[in-house]
Amino acid sequence: MRYVTLPLNYAHLSTLLSLCGRERNYQLGSSIHAAIIKNSNHFSFNSHRSSPRDIMVVWNALLSMYAKCGQLFDAMKVFDRMQMKDPVSWNSMISGCLMKDELEMGFECFKQMYGYEICRFDRATLTTILSACAEPELLSASAMMHAVIILNGYEQEIPVGNALLTAYFKCGCPTSAHKVFDGMQERNIVTWTAMVSGLAQSQLCKESLILFKEMRHAVEANSLTYSSSLLACCGLRALKEGQQVHGLVIKSGLHLDLCVESALMDMYSKCGIMEDALLIFMSQEEPDEVSLTVILVGFAQNGMEERAFKLFAEMVGAGIEIDANMISAVLGAFGASAPFCLGKQIHSMVVKKSLGSNVFVSNGLVNMYSKCGELMDSVKIFNQMVHQNSVSWNSVIGAFARHGHGLEALQLYEDMKLEGMEPTDVTFLSLLHACSHVGSIEKGMGFLRSMSVDHGITPRMEHYACMVDMLGRAGLLNDARRFIEELPVEPSPLLWQPLLGACSIHGNLEMGKYAAQRLLLVEPECSAAYVLLANILSSEGRWEERGRIIKEMKERGVKKDTGMSWIEVEKGVHIFVVEDRVHPEAEIIYKVLDELVGLIRDQEHLPDKRLVFYDLEL
Repeated sequence: MRYVTLPLNYAHLSTLLSLCGRERNYQLGSSIHAAIIKNSNHFSFNSHRSSPRDIMVVWNALLSMYAKCGQLFDAMKVFDRMQMKDPVSWNSMISGCLMKDELEMGFECFKQMYGYEICRFDRATLTTILSACAEPELLSASAMMHAVIILNGYEQEIPVGNALLTAYFKCGCPTSAHKVFDGMQERNIVTWTAMVSGLAQSQLCKESLILFKEMRHAVEANSLTYSSSLLACCGLRALKEGQQVHGLVIKSGLHLDLCVESALMDMYSKCGIMEDALLIFMSQEEPDEVSLTVILVGFAQNGMEERAFKLFAEMVGAGIEIDANMISAVLGAFGASAPFCLGKQIHSMVVKKSLGSNVFVSNGLVNMYSKCGELMDSVKIFNQMVHQNSVSWNSVIGAFARHGHGLEALQLYEDMKLEGMEPTDVTFLSLLHACSHVGSIEKGMGFLRSMSVDHGITPRMEHYACMVDMLGRAGLLNDARRFIEELPVEPSPLLWQPLLGACSIHGNLEMGKYAAQRLLLVEPECSAAYVLLANILSSEGRWEERGRIIKEMKERGVKKDTGMSWIEVEKGVHIFVVEDRVHPEAEIIYKVLDELVGLIRDQEHLPDKRLVFYDLEL
């Protein structure tokens, strides 16, 4: 194309420029531009050899090519030198600005077009602008575009309506999105899917499922619609509804669609049914990176850390390309019992693959080091992060709170506010834990009020449980009871258990009995209620009453949770369970234990036989 000969085929030339834009081939595209300049007499709008329409198509293709290649300056030069412009020219320029995140320039371009009497904007212009309205701070821009749409009679154009309601969802305004949907006289599958998906992503999962059921009477669902409805099932932990959607997926023949399979696995794992998630996973001939990430997250969320680590090791061994999402998922499986050496190996992989700049990976490393007991390494990762989001701050605040450094956690919250980060419900959970550790009840109450008053966050049961724990630690048992009973929600076991634990610590039998009764009313099979109440009675020397509690526990078939501990030795984690005889080194362990017991006896540290007797009855 460097030497253009006549006659020229304008259609072929514009097609080639479009291909350059699609493939981001700036070098070839700019060479074609050079050829056009050399043959400028054939590409002038004043030329009598070709129609202005053909020439316009070439210049628009050239403009679009530069925009898609990210060469906004070159695109602007072409645009400014065009003697004639049509809606495609303006749309290409606006799109180019928005692709480069030059939002102000894009909106300014639209304003110029809006006042350009010769060339009116079209629905493509509106959908292009609306596609850029994807942040809460652009809600006013979405509302402005909504007014423009109504004033110019585009409100019943289906693509425009779809783009508008999607923009409202992305700007965090589902109510406005629903109003747009309700006002649309005609809807297509894209409309319904955008609504089902938008509601689910806005945590309005119940409304999303209701709309999904309504949609089935209007249009036939596609893979994206099913995936969106399954996302709503995840949010509600609605296993029954998820299984019903699974049945519809099979009936529609979309059960082999990778996106749908991943959504199904996510739904089953979120609902705690990992067996079904694994069945889908194992049925895939070649699981993609999304499926692998979903199953890793499922293992981590369902307490199957060993399976997560094993699968990850198999993935690495099989030569699967490990990406940031997979690493973030496996880091989420780390807890206190996880092998720290494995965490360091994964960190090494992050460094080798240059994934440290990924905020999700860095957040995972902060949590991993913190949960493995390495607070300083956790802080080091946080300080090295180029970009920190609210999750990053939540992770490091939670790390200090988890390690008992309440004052440092509270100071970090002040630093977080100075950085302009908006706190989340997780932030306040960590702050309440920190206040509990430092005994700052007044500050804790202040944070609880601030959640709803200043930040519009509705406290969860976990936040209330932190307050009960805080009051209980301070010995304010009556205040803790009053706090629970005055809550605007029905108290759950999460609230009575910390009060009962505090009664056990402070030896308050009457309050302990009351808390245990309330706990057993809402959760009759709760072993902690029996055990903690028995401990209180033991501390008071009331052995007969304790015996009755243990007897009742046995009659109800309630069993105490098995005691467990672990240590890491030579790159391996050894887990110890009460009366466990299956450990490969059990014989040696019990031999050493017998020797230790012998030493205790020799030094006359004899146990109270009455306590031994009653402990055996548990």
